[in-house]
Amino acid sequence: MTALIVIATFGLAAWLYLVFFNGGFWLSSEREEAEQNKYPEPEVWPRVIAVIPARNEADMLPGSLTSLVKQDYPGAFSIVLVDDQSTDGTADVARAIAAASNRDITIVSGAPLPPRWTGKVWAMHQGIETASAGETPPEYLLLTDADIGYRPDVLKSLVVGSAANGRAMTSVMAKLKCDSFAEKWLVPAFIFFFEMLYPFRRVNRRGDRTAAAAGGCMLVERTALERAGGIAAIRGALIDDCALGKLLKTQGPIWLGLSDRVLSLRPYETFEDIRRMVARSAYAQLRYSPILLVGTVLAMLAIYVAPPALAVLAAYPVNMLAAATYLLMFITYQPTLRFYNRSPLWGFALPLIAMAYVGFTLDSAYQHVRGRGGLWKGRVQAEVGRQ
Repeated sequence: MTALIVIATFGLAAWLYLVFFNGGFWLSSEREEAEQNKYPEPEVWPRVIAVIPARNEADMLPGSLTSLVKQDYPGAFSIVLVDDQSTDGTADVARAIAAASNRDITIVSGAPLPPRWTGKVWAMHQGIETASAGETPPEYLLLTDADIGYRPDVLKSLVVGSAANGRAMTSVMAKLKCDSFAEKWLVPAFIFFFEMLYPFRRVNRRGDRTAAAAGGCMLVERTALERAGGIAAIRGALIDDCALGKLLKTQGPIWLGLSDRVLSLRPYETFEDIRRMVARSAYAQLRYSPILLVGTVLAMLAIYVAPPALAVLAAYPVNMLAAATYLLMFITYQPTLRFYNRSPLWGFALPLIAMAYVGFTLDSAYQHVRGRGGLWKGRVQAEVGRQ
């Protein structure tokens, strides 16, 4: 009985900390839409160049690249797309879109991946070099993925917020698709767990050491990036967006939030699709440490699985402590569920969902041991940053 009381008390204490002392992560209150019309427009609109690393993204570009072409931005805006050794005709699709638009689009044929670089960062590096090489380099770089779509006025909103606050980076967590059964189960929790690890309020608070970014949409002040050593400073990072957020917070304030207007176009139709996405970098998040892996698994069991189990199976007072913890868990998940237009009842499934993510994390460690860590688009990259 004593051991059960300890476990139940630990779970409740953990959730009380998360609710009241972890930056209000669960409220999902940092929103790009709220930035609209909040700040005055600049007298002179800065020049922006979007940089898109694209590896085998032919099916995504008609939605993503076209959404950038259609940006209603008052200043100079052009696009650099880096075809990262694609084999599916990515460059051909990009050229066709460029030919049909009046937007300045440069398509770069990516060079072979050099040692000690991860693939996406190397592609971004080539795009940034091209974007910065002209006589009038841009004030801002929009580092964006090839599967991200934008509403027409998003770039304008990002620039206004960045310029008014002197930010080194403004980043938006794209709203993931949540249509398939697997997505309904797992996608809201992916955002929930990310916000738990990197509370957006803390990320956005000057002087707080918490730093992160969402790699699908990052508006970066070019000179801040150069002062920090350029994108080469994170050349081996597997979780490149958070590494870049940490790097740029040394140069000025950064901002990270959610949005209904920046959209991931990539479907994750099966549980296997989501497993691959999570397993690619989960063990890297734990710094490839077996000790951190074991600690994380035990903590997840105590925080997510024990409360509903003890609420049903244990006697008083353990069951009451556990039930209170389960209720807190249910409540904190509600804002994320509302953001994704899901039923509140999904909150009861959070313990099962958490266990799925534990399984993905264990699989990530297993793939690392097999020499297949960080596998993405045919590249194994987990060891690059450790060389």
